[in-house]
Amino acid sequence: SGGEGAFWGAGLGAARGAEGSRTSPEILSSAYSPCKRCQVSAWERPCVWCVSLSRLEDLELAPLGDSDVHVKMLAAPINPADINMIQGTYALLPELPAVGGNEGVGRVLGVGRRVTSVTPGDWVLPADAGLGTWRTEAVFPEETLLRVPRDVPVLCAATLGVNPCTAYRMLADFESLRPGDSVIQNAANSGVGQAVIQIARAAGIRTINVVRDRPDLPKLVERLVSLGADHVITEEMLRKPDMKDIFKSIPKPRLALNCVGGKSATEMLRHLQPRGTMVTYGGMAKQPVTVPVSAFIFKDVKLRGFWMTQWKKDQMQLWDSQMFP
Repeated sequence: SGGEGAFWGAGLGAARGAEGSRTSPEILSSAYSPCKRCQVSAWERPCVWCVSLSRLEDLELAPLGDSDVHVKMLAAPINPADINMIQGTYALLPELPAVGGNEGVGRVLGVGRRVTSVTPGDWVLPADAGLGTWRTEAVFPEETLLRVPRDVPVLCAATLGVNPCTAYRMLADFESLRPGDSVIQNAANSGVGQAVIQIARAAGIRTINVVRDRPDLPKLVERLVSLGADHVITEEMLRKPDMKDIFKSIPKPRLALNCVGGKSATEMLRHLQPRGTMVTYGGMAKQPVTVPVSAFIFKDVKLRGFWMTQWKKDQMQLWDSQMFP
C-alpha cells in the first residue's frame, strides 16, 4: 500500500483509511448482529473473491473457555499475503473454510477466569498468523494475543504486527548498519517500505527509495520525503548513469531490500557495496531474482530471504522481549 491502505473495518467491508488516522473504533466496528465473518471457502482469483458485504457470513461464536479471550475486531488491513492466501499460493494456508485476514487490532470484551495478560477494554493484536481477523468478533486463546497501548491510532495498531516488524528486523539482522550508512529498497511506498524509511531515519541511516513511475509521482515523492526518505527514484532512473550523482553525497548501500524481484532486484544489486547483502521479502513482479555472475565473483554479494512468520517461530523469545515488551 502507499500513503493510504486498504482496511477491513469490522462489518463495513473494505474501508480506505489514511495512515495514522484516529478514526473512532466505534465507527469501524460492526452494528450487525449476529457476528459476521469474511470467509474463504475455496482458493480463487482475487477478482472473483471480493472483500465486500456480499461475502459476509453469519458467525456463531465459540463458548468462552477458561483461557480464552472474547475480542471485538476494530480494524484489519488487507495485505498482499492475504490475497496470496485467497489464491492458494501463500506458504501458510489454513484449512478451508477459513476466515481471511492475518493482522488487525481488537478490543477485549470478556476473558476466561484463568486469563491474566489482558482485561476487558484492552486492545490486542494477533501474535500468530492465520487467526482470521476479517470478522466482527472472535474468541481466541489467550496465548495467541498481544496487548498494545490504547493511545496508538487504530489503523496504526492494526498494522503493527507485520510491516513495521519486518522493516525493523531486516534493518537490524543482516548488516551492522551505523549512522551515515545507506540502504536501497524497491517498493518503497509499500507498508514495509514506509516503515523502513522511518526506522532508518531515526537511526541516522540514509535511504534510496525506488518506486514505479506513475502520473502522481511528485505527490508520492513528497509523501516519502515527509517520512524521512533521502532519495526517491523510479525504476527507470535506477538503470541510468545519473545514479552516480546520488553517491557523491552518500555512500553506496550495504543493504538492499527487495520486494519486487526481476529487473528491479538485478539493478539494485549493481549499486551494492562489495560484500553487501540483498534481502528478498517479496516478489510483486512475479519474476525470479537474477544475479550476474560478476556480482558473486567480484563483489562477493550475499543473498538472503526473510519471512516474518518464520522469524516469529524461530525467535519467539525475542519477539516477546524486543518487539512487544
